Amino acid sequence: MPSHPAARTAPTNCSVLSATLHEPLAGTAPVASAWLAIEQPGPWGARALTQSHLDPELGAELGRRAESIGVRIALIRRVGRHALTDPAAPRTALLCNTRPGEATVRAVKFADPRALLDLDLGELAAGRLHEGELLANPVMLVCTNGKRDQCCAERGRALALDLARLEAGRDGAGSSAIIDVWESDHLGGHRFAPTAVVLPTGYVYGRLDADAALAALDAARSGRVMAENARGRSTWSRTGQAADLALRTELQQFDADAVRVVAEERIGESDVSVELTVDDDTRYRATVHGAPASVARPESCGKALGNPIELRATELEKLP
Repeated sequence: MPSHPAARTAPTNCSVLSATLHEPLAGTAPVASAWLAIEQPGPWGARALTQSHLDPELGAELGRRAESIGVRIALIRRVGRHALTDPAAPRTALLCNTRPGEATVRAVKFADPRALLDLDLGELAAGRLHEGELLANPVMLVCTNGKRDQCCAERGRALALDLARLEAGRDGAGSSAIIDVWESDHLGGHRFAPTAVVLPTGYVYGRLDADAALAALDAARSGRVMAENARGRSTWSRTGQAADLALRTELQQFDADAVRVVAEERIGESDVSVELTVDDDTRYRATVHGAPASVARPESCGKALGNPIELRATELEKLP
């Protein structure tokens, strides 16, 4: 499926170098078991929560509340709709719990963003907030924040535009499946652009094209996970993410609720032992090794070269 011409990123950009070096995706997703995605049209700055048409004091207060309890906040906007034409027009906030067996995403309408202060983010973090309309279809948030990184502006926006055209039927996709896609601010991992998170499972993907993004949405719609292009489930720690994806690939087990991370223990300076369950009754142990990348690369366009930690599952064993 052809992509928007803007996706022709320069060979020196961070996402091209990362792909050329075959940097592993597993274990690179942001960590959050709950998400609050706030619709905010108009331009975003590099720190969108306090650099947009959203009141910066309100954004800072929401950020403080969320950070203290592990809720991830993202600003979102409909694809291509960047003008703030009516500040009082109703907007949408998405509330998501990503935990296996409990994963849901709900939509709350608001006209005054200050109403968001009435949300009990502690209850959201605990998976007990049930406000709003329960959404039947998964939602994809695609990072397009060009103020954070050029690759997200070019590759992320190209992907979002491709998916929006498909939803509008202009590409003749011939599918009745709903493609609910939003542009999003920072999701982390610019060098894996185009990157996106699928809610409610919280699986984050990288190096997506339109076909892979549709496959990830189709998988989520049927309660499954697409392991290809997966960076990890935000529910788990980075090492938990790497262990989860390694075990799923080994067992070819892609039911979204089947695999859970239940314990982690550091063993030595570079390894972490991760205990997982499959279908709640079969236990496995994964050893995840972390080491600096052997070849330096920029973690974001324009930044100095660095050697980010790469995570790989080196051992998998079934426990008695």
